[in-house]
Amino acid sequence: MMNKILAAIYQHASSTPEKIALTGQTTQLTYAQLAAQIDELATWLSTQNIGRAGLWGENSIEWVVADLAAWKAGITLVPLPRFFSRTQLQHVIAQAQLPCLLVCGDIEQITDISERKNSPLASIYLDQLNVTDTTAAITSVAKITFTSGTTGTPKGVCLSTSALENVTLALAERIYSGINTSDLNTHLNLLPLSTLLENVAGVYVPLYLGKRVVVLPGAALGLTGSSQLSLPTLLQTLHQYQPNSLIVLPQILQGFVAASAQGFGLPASLWFIAVGGARTPVVLIEQARAVKIPVYEGYGLSECASVVSLNSPVADKIGSVGKALNHVDIKIDNGVIKVRGNVFNGYLGQAAQTRDEWLDTGDLGYIDGEGFVFITGRQKNLLISSFGRNISPEWIEAELSLCRSIAQVMVIGDSQPFCSAIIVPASVEIIAEQIAQDIRRINQHLPDYARVQKFIVAADPFTPANQLLTDNGRLRRAAILGQYLNAIAAIYSDTTTQPSSSQQPSGVVYDIF
Repeated sequence: MMNKILAAIYQHASSTPEKIALTGQTTQLTYAQLAAQIDELATWLSTQNIGRAGLWGENSIEWVVADLAAWKAGITLVPLPRFFSRTQLQHVIAQAQLPCLLVCGDIEQITDISERKNSPLASIYLDQLNVTDTTAAITSVAKITFTSGTTGTPKGVCLSTSALENVTLALAERIYSGINTSDLNTHLNLLPLSTLLENVAGVYVPLYLGKRVVVLPGAALGLTGSSQLSLPTLLQTLHQYQPNSLIVLPQILQGFVAASAQGFGLPASLWFIAVGGARTPVVLIEQARAVKIPVYEGYGLSECASVVSLNSPVADKIGSVGKALNHVDIKIDNGVIKVRGNVFNGYLGQAAQTRDEWLDTGDLGYIDGEGFVFITGRQKNLLISSFGRNISPEWIEAELSLCRSIAQVMVIGDSQPFCSAIIVPASVEIIAEQIAQDIRRINQHLPDYARVQKFIVAADPFTPANQLLTDNGRLRRAAILGQYLNAIAAIYSDTTTQPSSSQQPSGVVYDIF
């Protein structure tokens, strides 16, 4: 039986065959052409005796076709994030016991191959890997999404077809129901398609609804590497393609706000911008709304096939991550958020979950009287001061991240009398006093126990490449702490000294007061 997303695509191919489904840099596909390419590739894949495969490539039309064709062919697919390190990619290939990779486009190889086969479609290849393991499909699993988590070792989250269907249909209902959306036809992919959020919300949802997806490589969007952003390039591309919806991370939203404040606004076509992946400061949402950016915060986990709650034009509360989608239940258990109704099949190689189990998200929060969910921090990140105060570092970090002098920040202070921070300056020209002034300004709005009193200038930005940041922008706190042990020890000793230079050297401790 065909899954609901594919069935909808074939229905659109029948009822509106000439409507554009996918737009790339140089080509586009109608719904009829998309359905034909899915058929052709799926039929060929079925003859290759493939049970599971990796998917490797830049964002492209070919990536979307390969993803959907593998789904139709009953192949357990493992999208490989291009921002993973080579070591992480080799770990994923080994753990998932991948016998082959579907490769989209002419990109670099990530591992030794024994043979490359040309598929019937241009720019889609099948690379046979040098493994001896069986090629059996993983029972009841349509997709395995690997998240780098906070430790750097990727974990495979096993997802069923029904879990992917459920969140797709629930998102379609939450975003578009009750609103005349006949003119809202175009979504543009900003995040990597290997990211589950963009894969589901940015491909499956619009294709299920018969809309158009603009899928471009990172360079065309001004997004290169793991965290490089050329805002002028991105804004130019958005004005060129006039999308109605986007999914962004807080850092991109902050760029949009800054550009809009300087007169470089977003296209008027934009109607819905979802923000998630990391905590978004309330003031940033307010600033975005003030310059007419239609942004709505949501919350999700790979373990729940992505989104579990979302604000929308018809149900919105700034500061919250929206109400639970209709396919899941959310409850608060001793301050911890738990989710039920669309949980994953389990981590690869571990015991399976059941649909009715409550999943402990590890996130702290509450639900207000109207059903809006609020996130206050991560349970395992909670700092407890030597005076017994519970402090959520994400709260302080979200405030500090809005400072112009600060690109990235991690707040520390567990079992200590006061909070400090490890800071990546916004540019090499930023001096320590500029950072100190910004922190003093933020401290005025914080209770005394949450004020940052000292800071360390980081030697390098936190990125997935150096294992100090996860793929979706979360800090790998243990790794960062390990890298700055000596400087942290200096912070909480009585021997802290200030450098004489006006230009801050990395790893040096600075007082705020």
